[in-house]
Amino acid sequence: MSESSTMQSTTNRSTTPTGSAFTEQIQQGWAERPQTTPEPRASAAPAAERRARISALHPGVRLVVPAGGLKVRSNDTDYPFRALPDFSYLTGWGSDAEPDSVLVLEPVRGDERSDERSDDSTASGHTATLYFRGPAGRGTTEFYANPAIGEFWVGPRPSLPHVAADLGLAVADLAELAAALEGEADALVVTGADAAVEAQIAGANPDGDILARDLSELRLVKDAYEIAEVQAAVDATARGFDDVIADLADATQHERGERVVEGAFHRRARLDGNTVGYDTIAASGHHACYLHWTRNDGQVRPGDLILLDAGVEVDSLYTADITRTLPISGEFSEIQRRIYDAVVEAADAAFAVVKPGIVFKEVHAAAMEVIARKTAEMGLLPVSAEQSLEPDQQLHRRWMVHGTSHHLGLDVHDCAAARRDFYHDGIVREGMVFTIEPGLYFQADDLTVPEELRGIGVRIEDDIVVTADGAVNLSAAIPRTADEVEAWMREVRSR
Repeated sequence: MSESSTMQSTTNRSTTPTGSAFTEQIQQGWAERPQTTPEPRASAAPAAERRARISALHPGVRLVVPAGGLKVRSNDTDYPFRALPDFSYLTGWGSDAEPDSVLVLEPVRGDERSDERSDDSTASGHTATLYFRGPAGRGTTEFYANPAIGEFWVGPRPSLPHVAADLGLAVADLAELAAALEGEADALVVTGADAAVEAQIAGANPDGDILARDLSELRLVKDAYEIAEVQAAVDATARGFDDVIADLADATQHERGERVVEGAFHRRARLDGNTVGYDTIAASGHHACYLHWTRNDGQVRPGDLILLDAGVEVDSLYTADITRTLPISGEFSEIQRRIYDAVVEAADAAFAVVKPGIVFKEVHAAAMEVIARKTAEMGLLPVSAEQSLEPDQQLHRRWMVHGTSHHLGLDVHDCAAARRDFYHDGIVREGMVFTIEPGLYFQADDLTVPEELRGIGVRIEDDIVVTADGAVNLSAAIPRTADEVEAWMREVRSR
């Protein structure tokens, strides 16, 4: 919501005094805020390297990456602000980024080049400047009368020198952005985040949003900082799963027990991170067969399974994405274990093929070979597993319609703007981080399966990083086999 629209929407109920006596009184008597000059945060150096890479792809072209602004939830209530991932990727600014900020990479012209460039110049020909809304000061009306951005309402904003030191970037006040974007220049802007910024740049993106595309393709391979942040998110997620198991008994006592589960995980996400990386799926019983069940309003019944698909987003905005399917009573029934073991086998097959040089879609194909074989063994297929795997058959996919893997990072479904030749049909490279998440889902009204299978849904999802030798499971500390899960639940409940 823009500043002006927020002001307008509260005019009819505002009680803020406007008299000169009040204005004079509220703008005085404030202590000076201490000024600090921090050391650059850990994300600053990796972000500078990323700016150099995108600079090298677009020499002589102005590159504009907005953070985006607040989004309306209802009337004058906004969703919590989260910066555009491409903006965070290039600045290193995470959960504390300021709304409406904009990163501009201005090409260094031939007559401006020298061997003594400033620290905020890229290695390949651009000067980076971060424009953001600095403090307005207690002597302004904005301070106390603007509920959208006034510091009396939402808290103090960081100073320009503080952010410059913190991120290792040249900075300028947001008020200077319009002048910086004037003039004739070839320009590319990441679209969809800030319509006002896009409107200021005449003739931008003549060939579409190739800047977003290129950034997605750069983000496919993670640097060491990114991998460490995903690992931190996974570790926090593991603690959240422990919390859920500890609260499962309480969940069974509530009419909306799935929300007890969701709440337990969300508490951990807020304590150990920024928030959840996506809406938690706490799907008990037959709800586990709905792939994106986020209503979470069902009961949690002993004897059923609960599928928990959840991830903590840490303050750098990197997220985990983990799924475990847990027996609510603590032990799998014979048929539940049979389905669960089939999914573990499919996941293990996908893990086994991961290495640099394969095509990304081969990970899915490996899992599908197992899913086809297992559903054939269960007598569910009218054809053989081999026949079902043929492109024009795929009958086993009735019980697993989703893919096995997606990239992971600043988005739970990361790098979405990358071309198919780089993603689904792309070559797997060292440093890629993605999920492995096969499943089997037998919906409660599926008449093609025996009654004993109906209402059982199982998914097992781990986050892996590709190394020179294969794959490392970043979530290996979270138990995943049936025996391990049962032991895990006994251990947590005994604490």
